Amino acid sequence: MKGTLHRQRGVAVVTALLLTTLAVTIVASLFWQQQVQVRSMENQRLHLQTRWILRGALDWARLILQQEGNDSRTMTREDGVWATPLAETRLDDYLERERQNNETYDATLSGQIYDAQARYNLANLAVATGVDPAQVAVFKRLLRNLQLDEALATPVAQAVARARAALPPTIPPGPPGGTGAGGAGSGAGSGAGSGRIGGSGSAGSTGSSAPLQLLRVEDLLAVAGVTQQAVERLREFVIVLPDDAKVNANTARAEVLSALFENVSVSQAQSLVVRRKHTPWADASLVKDDAGNAPAVAVVVRSDNFLVQSQVRLERAALESWSLIHRDPPQGRSLTTPLWIREL
Repeated sequence: MKGTLHRQRGVAVVTALLLTTLAVTIVASLFWQQQVQVRSMENQRLHLQTRWILRGALDWARLILQQEGNDSRTMTREDGVWATPLAETRLDDYLERERQNNETYDATLSGQIYDAQARYNLANLAVATGVDPAQVAVFKRLLRNLQLDEALATPVAQAVARARAALPPTIPPGPPGGTGAGGAGSGAGSGAGSGRIGGSGSAGSTGSSAPLQLLRVEDLLAVAGVTQQAVERLREFVIVLPDDAKVNANTARAEVLSALFENVSVSQAQSLVVRRKHTPWADASLVKDDAGNAPAVAVVVRSDNFLVQSQVRLERAALESWSLIHRDPPQGRSLTTPLWIREL
C-alpha cells in the first residue's frame, strides 16, 4: 500500500513538473512572438520614417535646383551652390525629440547633387532615321579614352537605333534606373538611367527580335561584346537621358570633354577643365579647344537634368536613394520634376 502511494506521489510530482515546463514554454513562446511583432513594427516604423526623411531631402534638392535655375538661366557651373555636398548631419541637432523624451535619436542625413548632363547620353547614339555617325564617333573616342574596345560603339548604337524604331510616338519617363557615385555625375550602385529606349519587351541580346530596353548602364550587358568590367568602367561616364539632353561642356569630366572634340587628348581636355573653373563657357558657341575648333557634336552650357543622392541612417535602419530631377528650360519660373527614384 505504501509502495503504491509512493508511486502515485512520484507520478504527481513528475506531472506537475511537466505541466510547469509546458506552461513556462507557452509563456516564453508568447513573449518571443510578442517581441518579434514589436521588433517588426519598429522596423516598419523606422523604414517609413527614413522614407519621409528622404522625401524631405529630395524636396530640399529640388528647391536648390529651382533657385539655381532662377538665378542662373544661361549656364550651369560645376562649382555652383547645387554642387556643394551635404556632409553627414545629425538630425537630433534640429529636433526636440531627444530633449523631450530623454532618449537617443540616432539619425543622420547626407547627400549630394550631380549634374547628369556631365555624362554622355547614350540616347543620342541614334535618331529617328537610324544611327547617328557623329555621335558614334564621339562614343568611340570616349571608349578609347577609358581604355575600352571602341568597336563596342557600333553594336551599342545599333541596339539603341532598333529600340528607338520600336518606340511609340510618345513614351512616359522610364522606370527607376541605377546611378553611380563619384565624379561629376557618378554614384554608388548601378548606372543611372531615365528616359526609356526600347519597347515593352524585356532586354535581350542584339540578335533577338525584341528590341533592347535601355534603362541603365547594366542593360548594356545585353549587347554582344559588352562585359561586366566594361559596364563598371562606363558607369561614371554614361547615362540614359531624354533625347534632347546634350553634354554640358561646363561640367563634363576630361574624358567626356575630350571625346566631344575630334583631336583633343584627355590631358588637353584636362587643361580646358582647369580653365573653365575660372572662366566657364557662357554660351555653347564659345566652346572651343586650344586650337579654336568647335566640338564635333552639339553641346550645351546649361543643364536641365540632375542626379540626387541621399542617404539616411535612422537607428538600425539605413536607406540610400538616387533620383533623377528634370528642371524645366529657362522660360518663366524654373520648375523641377522627379523623373524616377530608386532605393538601394
